[in-house]
Amino acid sequence: MDRVRAKGRSAAMILCSNPRMQYLSHKTEIDTAVARVLDKGWYILGDEVRAFEAEFAEYIGVKFAIGVGSGTEALHLALRACDIGPGDEVITVSHTAVATVAAIQLAGATPVLVDIEPNFYTMDASKLATVITPKTKAIIPVHLYGQPADLNPILDLAKEYRLRVIEDCAQAHGATYKGKRVGSYGDMACFSFYPTKNLGALGDGGMVVTDQLELAQRVRLLREYGWAERYVSHIPGWNSRLDEVQAAILRVKLRYLDQDNLSRARIAEMYQTGLSGCRLILPSVREETTHVYHLYVVRASRRDELQQHLKDGGVATLIHYPMPVHMQPAYRGHLAGPDNLLQAELAAQEILSFPMYPELEEAEVQKVIDIVRAFQGEGHD
Repeated sequence: MDRVRAKGRSAAMILCSNPRMQYLSHKTEIDTAVARVLDKGWYILGDEVRAFEAEFAEYIGVKFAIGVGSGTEALHLALRACDIGPGDEVITVSHTAVATVAAIQLAGATPVLVDIEPNFYTMDASKLATVITPKTKAIIPVHLYGQPADLNPILDLAKEYRLRVIEDCAQAHGATYKGKRVGSYGDMACFSFYPTKNLGALGDGGMVVTDQLELAQRVRLLREYGWAERYVSHIPGWNSRLDEVQAAILRVKLRYLDQDNLSRARIAEMYQTGLSGCRLILPSVREETTHVYHLYVVRASRRDELQQHLKDGGVATLIHYPMPVHMQPAYRGHLAGPDNLLQAELAAQEILSFPMYPELEEAEVQKVIDIVRAFQGEGHD
């Protein structure tokens, strides 16, 4: 195992996420992999991408994986591969990274938003039937913060209405639902390899996975101008390719993903134990799932004051996400679904992401806990 401690690690600020530490943990292996690509002289869609696609497909438990330029593009191309475009509707949630909704609009379709479950922050399947129309073509459940959405009722409804299911797994690499990895349930699933993800590149990258050969073939065409052979476009396509350097880095990091997820779970358990009794709502874990804690998200009624208190104590936190998509200026009035998405709106007012990454040290986690408990001890709720 190739792990080294970062030299000169600052004690001044504990970061919310720290992709540099992940690189330093595997520095020798990553540097060797990058050098291999540079020496070979083939930088786009070569042996490294093909090998990573095969290894990632095996890890998820699907037949096909197609490397693309980003998680947003993975969703966009998955929708296009399903022939979803102008005039079609796609149901998803408002409490998500804006990329989920942006990808639907990139495909020319109309996003239709439903509310979330208050305990898990994922799609409330009981709300789906109320927004399905003859124009509905797909559902995109988001496995948020590392927590799997409740897939079975979503899949049952999709089967009843003959809808596609495209899983957004951008924050859930390695998470499981009822014994299988997320990404292996829907017609297709999409992953992001943004540097802060559980499996992160040192740049952008994404992946589409599926068990359906026809869909895999269409994504392969779509990601490179519709080429089946070079310079001959069989369908209109785009340029969205995972490069060789990122694929080589991700091949190294994939070998450590389960181990890193266990580290995240241990850190989460420290938080759960250390913050027990505090006037916070701590993360819940759905039965028969494995939460991989891409983020450790609490709810606090005086969230902004707590965030400032932590910052003053040398702890960086973030809000994922401060404004539901349907309330953002670019999207307000341009999306379908209920006017009031109460649980998404309430969550946005209270959620706070604490530091969470595999290399976070026990003393750093304890510092976060101590600062939070001190804030609570001052009479804040």
